[in-house]
Amino acid sequence: MNEQRILVTYLTQAKDLRKKAEGIAVGMTVGTWTDLPAAKQAELKPYLGEAVDAQPLETLENGETRGLITVSYPVRNFTADIPSLLTGIFGKLSMDGKIKLIDVQFPEAFLNGFPGPRFGIDGLRKRLGVHDRPLLMSIFKSCLGMPFDDLKAQFRAQALGGVDLVKDDEIFFADDRAPFLERIKAFKQIAAETEVQTGKPVLYAANLTGPVHELNERAKRAVEAGADCLLFNVLAFGFDALHRLSADPDVHVPIMAHPALAGAFYPSPDYGIATPLLLGKMMRIAGADLVLFPSPYGSVALDKTEALQLAEHLTAPLNGLRRAFPVPSAGIHPGLVPQLYEDFGQDQVVNAGGGIHGHPGGATAGGRAFVAAIDAVVAGRSLADAAAESPELAAALEKWGGGR
Repeated sequence: MNEQRILVTYLTQAKDLRKKAEGIAVGMTVGTWTDLPAAKQAELKPYLGEAVDAQPLETLENGETRGLITVSYPVRNFTADIPSLLTGIFGKLSMDGKIKLIDVQFPEAFLNGFPGPRFGIDGLRKRLGVHDRPLLMSIFKSCLGMPFDDLKAQFRAQALGGVDLVKDDEIFFADDRAPFLERIKAFKQIAAETEVQTGKPVLYAANLTGPVHELNERAKRAVEAGADCLLFNVLAFGFDALHRLSADPDVHVPIMAHPALAGAFYPSPDYGIATPLLLGKMMRIAGADLVLFPSPYGSVALDKTEALQLAEHLTAPLNGLRRAFPVPSAGIHPGLVPQLYEDFGQDQVVNAGGGIHGHPGGATAGGRAFVAAIDAVVAGRSLADAAAESPELAAALEKWGGGR
């Protein structure tokens, strides 16, 4: 296959999968083919899609076959941006009955137009000075409407617990009581104070909001104010907004991608965009340094196979792009740390909300319980053994269970 082509895999159903693939290849590129005169075919052929493969999976009761089809598209059909890509491979096709976008394989000629993560796993580890364990992150609970002094106290409590990162809640848009730049400056000062006590730096991921045309300027002001990291609702603003932020030389801080709205794309088995592609490969290409996604364990659990594939898309070699941190989220408590480590390994961020704030001893104790759990698992110890030396971990295990 010509290296200057993009390979796209779909899950669909049809009487004839191969014919379906051929129809997509033409319909999503030159529009028509067999009725064109030979001269016009010769002129348009460099832009023509090609049906590459059709793999049947099952025969349905209506006589149709459900399966995977692969279509290749010439790179010349696209500009170097994700809106062009998604429109060209799935735009109108997404409304054509039961069809789901499963995966995209990119040639170097296309990926060269994307910066990928500016920091990625290695860059974040270097910033934090942590190279031999998963990172630990906590979340503000709550943000909206909270007095600024309460947020400062909440940040301090989390930082004293030994977390590596603290992030805003993704819904923190109306921040009149704790304005964006003011809280960046305030939390920067608190982080410096707590580092003296704990010996650990803490990065704060502030929620970047505003009209799209103001995002980069707002991000630059955040950096000037001392921002360590930015949280960004990528799907609400668009992949291209993330691409432009990551490529901006003045926005030299890690960007954390939140999966808000992802549920509108991936849950159906027959429609939408597969999670590993949507929250894995596409986020990394667009420039996310960390990517949150539903863990396989919580109330909004993601299928475990998909979650592991997503993490692989963030960390596997991809045209020299830096690796991005997987951040499995929701339902995480200290008792799950051994399972997290078994499933996602060392290069992940353990992300806790209620598992820190809901600790009987408060957020600082909750953070310490996670620190003890992570240290134990990395050392090959059981949580039960570690709990004998950590009253915070013991209290967490008593509340949430676990301990292997």
